[in-house]
Amino acid sequence: MHKMHNGYDTDIKHYQDELALQYLPAVKAMAYRLKERLPSSIDLNDLNSIGTEELIKLARRYNPEINDSFWGYAKTRVYGSMLDYLRSLDIVSRANRKLIKQIHEIENRYLCTNGDEPSDEDIAKECKESLEKVLEVRRAATICNVLPIDDLMIDGTDGINNQVLKSEIFSKIKDELKKLPKREQMVIQLYYFEELSYKEIAEILKITPSRISQIHKKVISAIRMQVE
Repeated sequence: MHKMHNGYDTDIKHYQDELALQYLPAVKAMAYRLKERLPSSIDLNDLNSIGTEELIKLARRYNPEINDSFWGYAKTRVYGSMLDYLRSLDIVSRANRKLIKQIHEIENRYLCTNGDEPSDEDIAKECKESLEKVLEVRRAATICNVLPIDDLMIDGTDGINNQVLKSEIFSKIKDELKKLPKREQMVIQLYYFEELSYKEIAEILKITPSRISQIHKKVISAIRMQVE
């Protein structure tokens, strides 16, 4: 009886290991897509390792009788573990929020008038800040742009007020998206709902991946300025 029990445990462990191995490529792809929008100081391998560790933990706890799709059960939690890692870096301080917003406004103005992003030197000059400070804040802003809108919630709000605030924020997001040109709406649709990479979207829309990146940052910045 004891041997039979050990055999059953071994079979379960084997099944869980196979389950985790099956979705390792999906975790790697998720880490790559997230890294695509992050500064070079963030290591792709770190994101992949954190996601893989979470995947293995979830496979150990997975019960197919409760959830019929493992990846459907695990996907949000794996992505959340990567976002938790970015939050833990603590580089988006509240003291920098005002400067981040100012930089977003400068970037949007340059994109509208010049069709391109301003240089770090241009931003430093307009903000009357050192180049080092601008580089620090731009890195923080890049990470801030990949975190969920929920991260903009005011600390200390109670549950009811928090739900009201969420509703207001998502209403503003919908309104902001409706104002976008069709191509920008398409970029957001393909990136967030179809889960395509910048390169794949660029091939569909016949523009460069760097232009897709510019459009994405412009849209996210516009939304965040409305809800902050």
